[in-house]
Amino acid sequence: MVFSSAKARFNSFCFLSFFVLCGALQAAVVTVDADVIRDKIKGGWVGQVAGCTYGGPTEFGWLGTWIQDYVPIRWDENLMIEYYENSPGLYDDIYMDLAFLAVLDKKGVDAPVSEMALKYANAGFRLWHANQAGRWNILNGIMPPESGHWKNNPHADDIDFQIESDFIGLINPGMPATALEYALKVGHIMNYGDGVYGGVFVSAMYTHAFVENDIVTVVQKALQSLPAQSKYHQCISDVLAWWNQWPDDWKRTWFEVQKKWSADVGCPHGALHPFNIDATINGAYIVIGLLYGGGDFGRTVDIATRCGQDSDCNPSNAAGVLGTMLGFEKIPQRWKLGLDKVEHLKFSYSDYSLKDVYEVNYRLAEELVKRGGGSVDQLTWTINVQQPEAPAEAEAGFEGLYPVRKVNLRQAHEIGKPFTTTFNGRAFVIDGRMTDDRGVARCEVLVDGRPTETVTLKGDYHDRRTPLFWNFDLDDGEHTVEVRKLGGNGVLRINTVLIYH
Repeated sequence: MVFSSAKARFNSFCFLSFFVLCGALQAAVVTVDADVIRDKIKGGWVGQVAGCTYGGPTEFGWLGTWIQDYVPIRWDENLMIEYYENSPGLYDDIYMDLAFLAVLDKKGVDAPVSEMALKYANAGFRLWHANQAGRWNILNGIMPPESGHWKNNPHADDIDFQIESDFIGLINPGMPATALEYALKVGHIMNYGDGVYGGVFVSAMYTHAFVENDIVTVVQKALQSLPAQSKYHQCISDVLAWWNQWPDDWKRTWFEVQKKWSADVGCPHGALHPFNIDATINGAYIVIGLLYGGGDFGRTVDIATRCGQDSDCNPSNAAGVLGTMLGFEKIPQRWKLGLDKVEHLKFSYSDYSLKDVYEVNYRLAEELVKRGGGSVDQLTWTINVQQPEAPAEAEAGFEGLYPVRKVNLRQAHEIGKPFTTTFNGRAFVIDGRMTDDRGVARCEVLVDGRPTETVTLKGDYHDRRTPLFWNFDLDDGEHTVEVRKLGGNGVLRINTVLIYH
């Protein structure tokens, strides 16, 4: 079952057409030394890698609590190379950015978003959550924006686009309006609603970091790219207000965020569980790091990490934004430890190393600044700084739905004969896995005796569907769901059933 939207209008989109509109939104003209632009671009990418590496050992180790000050977090000259060589999946924050950047580099800045979707869906790297759900959709003919829509992607509010939107801001210095148009298109490859707005916000912070010298201003201006009625905008606005109220106590603001914004409705793994990969709350942790870090790189990284949950992605975003504002040369030497060991190495399944991406980013930014009415020569960049115009209406997924019960099957049900479950509610999500990575299973799902979908599931990690089955369009009441295996050699296990009212 595929939820349809204005696909024809979406596919006819051309990025170039919006540069004319952006011209009407110009607010100021700034001149920046070309060497400063290079330094800021490098600072943005190195900041991401440093933040991600520092938070790597703590990722999802602290759920619903912060990492206490007395808990040491490792940082030394060997940590980066160890992750590069032994756990390259840590850098999904980076290699997803680079997959999209490669399309713009090779196909041009007007490349259709479908090219980006196909690039990442077919890439060999590992993915999770909304990225993997979007990948499955694309590989099975469900292209953006449908691939990210919450009715086709139960992970639509997750953090995925937020962690891989950095490149959009880094190629649009001082141009949040142009960045917004890119973000709204790319974000819908794998996310929807607040899952998209997380990436809109992060990319906007990067654009302002090129032309502002105060991190609070960067955060405040980035909010202008978001619809005010969105949950994400409201959450970040709360963080700013609480920071003003308790400017010396990040843990107090963290508590307020937990009380008001910790509900995870969408993610099938996080719902009704302390694990929380929702973009909104993790976005709050990014901002807590930036505000309470006060422009200090090490303190910013440490606080964003110690907020917990996705504690590698959040410091990566925070350090990338601050690294852009400061520039590479002003990042303390301590946070460059080990960079010389990895800077020349290509990322997992990527076309680029860090050294490559500095130059690619510079070329793309140069072209976009010129298209935005600015000028570039060997010594200076003149940028027409833009004022973004936020979407008039906020989109939101999972409206009116609340997870109320998760059935964890004591013994995973292997589908040989039909699997049946009965529940009272308005929606369900069934999750599980194939027991053999070479297995294939053709399955039919029936709700209240009526077939709703037939899908082919694969055990291969790259091609897996996550979750297995779902339906968010039921009337409130008693329902029976039956899953029948129609064929294939794979053994499919059902592990959990999540029920919504």
